[in-house]
Amino acid sequence: MANLLYVVFSLLLISQIVVADDKSIAEKLLKSKIDAVYEVLQKKELEPDERDNQVIDIVSPIFDFPLMAKLALGRKYWPDMPKEKKESYSKLFTKRLQDSYLAELTLYEDQKVVYKTPVKIKKKIHIPTELISKSNKIHMLYKLYKSKDSWKIYDVEIQGVSIISTYRSQFSHILEKGTIDDLLLKLEKVKDQ
Repeated sequence: MANLLYVVFSLLLISQIVVADDKSIAEKLLKSKIDAVYEVLQKKELEPDERDNQVIDIVSPIFDFPLMAKLALGRKYWPDMPKEKKESYSKLFTKRLQDSYLAELTLYEDQKVVYKTPVKIKKKIHIPTELISKSNKIHMLYKLYKSKDSWKIYDVEIQGVSIISTYRSQFSHILEKGTIDDLLLKLEKVKDQ
């Protein structure tokens, strides 16, 4: 009986170490990317296009844009979409997310990022952060999952509002009244603005 208790205790301890390690790895990865982005933003000598390209190069490896595109469309629309339209949609959606991210960054140049304790939820890690300025505090929650090679962001909540849920709602509204081509056209127009 003592041996069985020892084995159970050991397994619990090991699983807690793995969970703590996962949380630590995901948090370090997110911190390194955010810190690198803020370093680029501090380089006032950079032209806006060069700055934007550097930021996208930093964040692209940690964001799973294809998965985010799929989640934003949802189970109702994604499975039946033809492959070539999935590819077009995914490219347009990725561009839209990247452009939104770049636009938001200009608002946060003078803010401090505070990282809260990461939380493991099933096989995912949620990392709460706060963007703090002199007059404002914005709560953000980065949601990550473990891919084959690294931790990847699949959603971000800002002040409790999920980016993916927001897009899914917008896209469902378009698709209930129109077609996937209508959605692609709207995404294309946003890209060109």
